[in-house]
Amino acid sequence: MTEPLDDDAGRAPPVRRSLLLILPALAFAVLAAALFLRLRSGVDPAALPSAMIGKPVPSFDLPAVPGLTADGAPVPGLSSADLKGQITVLNVFASWCAPCQVEHPMLMRLAKEPGIRLVGIDYKEPSPEAGQRFLTRHGVPFSAVGADAGGRAAIDFGVYGVPETFIIGPDGVIRDKLVGILTPENFASVLARIRAAGKVAAAQ
Repeated sequence: MTEPLDDDAGRAPPVRRSLLLILPALAFAVLAAALFLRLRSGVDPAALPSAMIGKPVPSFDLPAVPGLTADGAPVPGLSSADLKGQITVLNVFASWCAPCQVEHPMLMRLAKEPGIRLVGIDYKEPSPEAGQRFLTRHGVPFSAVGADAGGRAAIDFGVYGVPETFIIGPDGVIRDKLVGILTPENFASVLARIRAAGKVAAAQ
């Protein structure tokens, strides 16, 4: 004789089902509380200090992005030795980074500012061609771009997520850092920070 089927067979015990329902709500509550406390503390989550500010740029030597050209000429790679001689803005970006795509028109604008050299580090692309396609499509604001396939150079700079932008004095010392994207709203203040960094370095 066939035994009657048990309707609860294969189901999680009631206590276990209750925990599965409660845990996501509990995790959300913890995260919301943490965010609330951060906001009440008056700390801007984007204003993250960098241990690298005031220190020389870390040593690195990155190859060029394969196939990348600007004005008909190959765009060279980037090394720490290149970050001396004038005020330099170093932008760490990636083709897969949505905020980088939003920021890119402002980098094109920044590249036109006199006396500023803009260079890039292409961070952890899924393929060697991805960075080249991204910059060819949207424009090349950089005078040099290093392909950081393994992310080692970015780690040495203390990068935790892209985009990040470093302001480097003519002496090769990191003077400031922008976490987040360059926008029309903050462009003037960021440009002022770049100019100020150059003046401080020149006075030392």
